[in-house]
Amino acid sequence: MLTGKTIVLGVTGGIAAYKSANLASMLIKLHADVHVIMTQNATKFITPMTFETLTNNKCIVDTFDRNFSFDVKHVSLAKRGDLFVVAPCTANVIGKLAHGICDDMLTTTMLATRAPKLIAPAMNTGMWENPILQDNLVKLKGYGYHIIDPIIGRLACGDTGTGKMNSEEVIVEHILTFMAKEHDLKGKRFLITAGPTQESIDPV
Repeated sequence: MLTGKTIVLGVTGGIAAYKSANLASMLIKLHADVHVIMTQNATKFITPMTFETLTNNKCIVDTFDRNFSFDVKHVSLAKRGDLFVVAPCTANVIGKLAHGICDDMLTTTMLATRAPKLIAPAMNTGMWENPILQDNLVKLKGYGYHIIDPIIGRLACGDTGTGKMNSEEVIVEHILTFMAKEHDLKGKRFLITAGPTQESIDPV
């Protein structure tokens, strides 16, 4: 279903990062070419090797990593990606994206791409309900980002409330919907006409 499509999966530093491995696996089973970019904090929760094993692609963490064939990686991935997904997306990264701050490989690549962007927030309920965070989400929506809202559940801190990352299945559904939209009008031809005028025609 995703044959020939390149999905760039961003993984940030939250406990839900372990779910991203299953998300990557699900996308691979749908025949997508998956490239993972991790923040440094994300590597505290899950290793880059996990994603490299699942995707057969190098997991990018360091902006200045020299262990790959030479290209400007944040630019090449920005151009290649058909869709960008950040899951989980922390409040910190949401704030960076909303204000154009690019201090790591993930935020730099996200700013460089023109591809559709989906983010699946995951955080403590207090952070989710903070008006600053909500303002940042409004900004991102205004910039064309699609937000996959978190759900109510028991959080890593022991609290129960909104902030748990939505399920991998729901995220995949959103991805498939975006990919389907891309083909809705492909190959269609349209004739656009103006309705009858109520004014005399200007001879000029």
